[in-house]
Amino acid sequence: MSDAARPGQVPAPPSTPFTTPNTDACPYATTPPPAVDASEVPAPGTTAPAPLARPAEPVGGSALGGCGVVTPGGGPTVPDGISAAAWVVADLDTGEVLAAKDPHGLHRPASTLKVLTTLLVLRTLPLDQVVTGTQADADVEGSGVGVGPGGQYTVRTLLTGLLLKSGNDAAHALAVAMGGADATVGAMNTLAASVGALDTRAATPSGLDGPGMSTSAYDLALLFRLAMAEPTFAELTATRRAQFPGYGGRPAFEIDNDDKLLYGYPGALGGKPGFTDDARQTFVGAAERGGRRLVVSLLDGERTPRVPWQQAAALLDYGFALPVAAGGVGRLLTGASGTALPAPAAMSGVPAPGPAQVGVAGAAAPAARSATGLLGLAVVALGAALLVVVLLVGLDAVWRRRRS
Repeated sequence: MSDAARPGQVPAPPSTPFTTPNTDACPYATTPPPAVDASEVPAPGTTAPAPLARPAEPVGGSALGGCGVVTPGGGPTVPDGISAAAWVVADLDTGEVLAAKDPHGLHRPASTLKVLTTLLVLRTLPLDQVVTGTQADADVEGSGVGVGPGGQYTVRTLLTGLLLKSGNDAAHALAVAMGGADATVGAMNTLAASVGALDTRAATPSGLDGPGMSTSAYDLALLFRLAMAEPTFAELTATRRAQFPGYGGRPAFEIDNDDKLLYGYPGALGGKPGFTDDARQTFVGAAERGGRRLVVSLLDGERTPRVPWQQAAALLDYGFALPVAAGGVGRLLTGASGTALPAPAAMSGVPAPGPAQVGVAGAAAPAARSATGLLGLAVVALGAALLVVVLLVGLDAVWRRRRS
């Protein structure tokens, strides 16, 4: 039996009094809440990153500079029983922010950061590339999907484990295939900044807490919107059950999607929950109703007075009940076209996979490419470079409009 009374029904909050976190005084404008453990203590010989630079104007619109609840007015009352310190409800297709609470307040993402990891992987590695699992993958802290030494996994398979079971082992294997954890984190931060997620700084590929980690409810909704424009991500986040390979003589096994919204909310399109001791409960997901698609993000919440996916469901109900004519309070700005991401060539610090990470026996080595293949690659590279110029010009125009 799910946490809901029955599929599609979101239970009412319990009668026990509950006070929604008050963020009106902007307590998280420059730094997340204090850490509760040593996970963010810098390694010996290193220092903690400086606080992120804050934009002169609120990204997405002036109304999103507020730290309390921001609504368009003329609609239903924001639901009670939301324990998240920050949240956003937005239109998945237009990017219009319908309502929010402390949208740019800095919090830790936990495993919702895997949305950004997936966006990077989809721009860096071929889906059919084969990665060999290692003991280091299996030894990674936290949740795992079951990657083991000697196991053979395509990138698509690792993404399946990353999104359905929040596999930190899969995140580690993918990071190694992209040049290592440090290179991957650097590329994730480059990508986040390039698409306007200016509140986001990754410290690990998996979302495990680390020095300088942060995101915001605005950024999380923005990144999920971008991810849903990727067919592979949209397919995987909506997958309820999948087969995952075994290793070392262990047979393949079945995995289920940890996203309870997918099972308990009619029209759910998928989502990603997360939790660490420092981040607390986090969630991002989307649903469709009557031809309208909404995304919801929640950060720094608790499992009371109802579990996070039910809080997300209540906010989705609120968003769907808002009249379209009510308008919004801002917009998710994601590039010159409103949905565009930079081409892979536009990203600095993203290493190309080395020969040892490409395929298995029978995969073509770079030296075996024909002259025709090299010419084709040159043409593709030229086209990518031209696309980068167009995107950068467009992004500059958007930035100027945003700051005017």
